[in-house]
Amino acid sequence: MAPGAGAWISGTWTQPEKLAQLLSVNVGLPRDIEWKGRTVHTGIWKDPVRGRCRVGRLNLDGDGQGDLAGHGGEQRAVFVYQIESYRHWQQQLKRTDFVYGQFGENFTIEGLPDDTVCIGDRYQIGSALFEVTQPRVTCYRFGIRMNEPRMPALLTSSGRPGFYFRVLQEGEVGAGDEIVKAGEAQERMTVAEINALLYSPKVPSALPGLVKCSADSIVSALRAALSGLEVTLARPKSRIFA
Repeated sequence: MAPGAGAWISGTWTQPEKLAQLLSVNVGLPRDIEWKGRTVHTGIWKDPVRGRCRVGRLNLDGDGQGDLAGHGGEQRAVFVYQIESYRHWQQQLKRTDFVYGQFGENFTIEGLPDDTVCIGDRYQIGSALFEVTQPRVTCYRFGIRMNEPRMPALLTSSGRPGFYFRVLQEGEVGAGDEIVKAGEAQERMTVAEINALLYSPKVPSALPGLVKCSADSIVSALRAALSGLEVTLARPKSRIFA
């Protein structure tokens, strides 16, 4: 869909809604790091890209993951995190050293909070088209990146996980691009609600927003989110991949 074109949303022809902005595109290839006497092979370190970046079905140019069994793949091609959550963690952790890519995200964005974005929503950025697939499933490697071992638990309990895109249409993106809503899931399950079902001890509080959703759709979204969970929670070995 060309920028500025309309789209069918819930059976109605709608002009695109400008919701957010892409602040930074971040990529990084896997590297070996030493951690507690072990070698960890991980792609959690991401650095901003200058200029525009090509988005493929599985990856951004220059990006990669250490272990495709638990990370990456078609359903987790692009990880997205919001600048508003950066500010939250700056306050919570009393830190001022964050840089774009700090949370291992490919896209640092302004807008699109996790309690508003729904699984299946579609967004146009630059010449590429994306669909939201699941909340982030994090692990101890994120704690290594943040130099804060509590961070994985803090992230999952905060309701600020961020989310993954799959790539529906390959193209190019760059910092400053507008994020335009191009389609909407019929059954409204937010990223935050799915995250709560995965992690929150107060699961019933997440249920009111899900009562109108079919069991099949909930199972499908949870299955996608859980697909890498066994790997990310596995006990560390002498050489660890992420």
